[in-house]
Amino acid sequence: MGVEVRESPVSTAEFAEMKRFVSGYLEASIENEGTGGRMRWYPWHSASYRFNHILNVVEIAADIAASEGANVDVVRVAALFHDVSKLEAEQDLHAEAGAHVAREFLESHGDYPESFVDEVCTAVSEHSYQGPLDELPLETRCLIEADLLDKIGANGAVLLLLRMGYESRTHMDAAEMVGRVLERGRDAEERIRSDRAESLIHQRLKRVKWLREWLDDEIAGVGLDSDE
Repeated sequence: MGVEVRESPVSTAEFAEMKRFVSGYLEASIENEGTGGRMRWYPWHSASYRFNHILNVVEIAADIAASEGANVDVVRVAALFHDVSKLEAEQDLHAEAGAHVAREFLESHGDYPESFVDEVCTAVSEHSYQGPLDELPLETRCLIEADLLDKIGANGAVLLLLRMGYESRTHMDAAEMVGRVLERGRDAEERIRSDRAESLIHQRLKRVKWLREWLDDEIAGVGLDSDE
């Protein structure tokens, strides 16, 4: 028996249209909000940062999905929509809100199979799940692992270093902030299950550990009480 070749339900043009929609939705979310509110002054409360994070997660999630034998189309589309409502909904509600936006878009653009739409929306709605990843569908797990990975490594370290400026901290706090990325990475390391995600997180944690060690070595008074 030959291997069945499954045709992708999402064309290149359709995925590009989804990307334009998500980018525009994020921009509109910022324009429509009032002043103040949760994290409004942090650099990652911006449409440009959020969209960049989404694209990072799409790439990482697709990589993991391909290695793990998951439905790559489901994972890519779910990753694209996973934070579409991040800038307009409260943190504990943004996943369900994003699933609602994804469903409305997919059901009104193109003729996607109902099962495909359901799998995408399930992954989006459950991507903030904090329990064991073994309990989730493979596609949802791939999305969560990718979301965790984008907050770790050089990218995650730079984001927290940027945060220092917004909190009026000095470079003396740099090692502490990078240490937080290490802690976050070690917590994520305990949650991930796929071989590919495990390989990626080891690579990213190594980069952060090097940066922490360099800061300890170069900034006087830093690292004297460190256990890293």
